[in-house]
Amino acid sequence: MVFYPNFRGSTSYGEDFGNELYHDFSGGEYQDIMDGVDRLVADGIVSEDSLYVTVGSAGGTSTAWIVGQTDRFQAAAVQKPVMNWISKTLAADNWYAYADYRYPGWTWENPMDYWEVSPISLVENVETPTMLILGEKDLRTPTWEAKQLYHALMQRKVDTIYVELPGSYHNMAARPKSSSPKWITSWRGWSGIGEAHRHSTHPRHAERAVDSLCPPSRSRRTARC
Repeated sequence: MVFYPNFRGSTSYGEDFGNELYHDFSGGEYQDIMDGVDRLVADGIVSEDSLYVTVGSAGGTSTAWIVGQTDRFQAAAVQKPVMNWISKTLAADNWYAYADYRYPGWTWENPMDYWEVSPISLVENVETPTMLILGEKDLRTPTWEAKQLYHALMQRKVDTIYVELPGSYHNMAARPKSSSPKWITSWRGWSGIGEAHRHSTHPRHAERAVDSLCPPSRSRRTARC
């Protein structure tokens, strides 16, 4: 069962609905998504103890925000996210288009406005086993965005894996060999490892998960597929 919500800011419900995330991205859609999940659970369509969450790009940002708000999901795969709107706004390839677009003013004018809607600001709350997936050459949500979450979770001893796809840009699907199903189909198996060792800090748990995905790189908690 895949729940694909049409939350606020999406298309199909008119201009006003589509603009409801203006100056409120990273958070405004959260309750819409949770309301949908609650309904699926209440109707008996899905089980509360078998929920997983994943999306990419803007959805990856939402996924990172979700695990900072709740631990109801067994695991998360955060794909090519924006973790920090300050660094994203100043350094991504489309940096010049962001002033007064996502949030009012530039980052140095309203730094807390940008920070408070950045998923990285919630990292202290994250307990969900989390996989980071991104393209090596992504300029829209560069690798250092996902690494902010990855490094923070490592420091907090939360189960996490970082998967970087060599040669892939923001559209990872354009390189099907790199974005092959091996990391998707391995996700559930890895999350089972994460759940079993949720409060463990032993590095072998991460090593086992990484080895099931791709050959290990220099860091045993990273993979290059």
